[in-house]
Amino acid sequence: RYGQHPRRMSKRLELIEKVIAAGSKDPFHHYARAMELRALARTEEALEAFDGVARDFPSYVPTYLMSAQIALELGDLARARRQADAGIVCARAAGDDHAVSELEALRARA
Repeated sequence: RYGQHPRRMSKRLELIEKVIAAGSKDPFHHYARAMELRALARTEEALEAFDGVARDFPSYVPTYLMSAQIALELGDLARARRQADAGIVCARAAGDDHAVSELEALRARA
């Protein structure tokens, strides 16, 4: 698929995956893995990884914006709206007004 590089790897991704494989339950490690996949242009894998963070760590606010951005980039507007909506709820519960405003702005574009 154009724009996908399934074999691209970085030392950072290797390290993060080792930490996760060792049993890390820190949401940042899982989020960082998704971000690194995105940086490597492994977009669909990154989206799946962000979905995993949202599933396993539903109160981890940053994942929703990144997931919604990728879905929007891929033209999946319904998915972008769902992620933005879930993120808005999560961010409001966390009292994160900045994240709410970013997610609302993204939601308006989806």
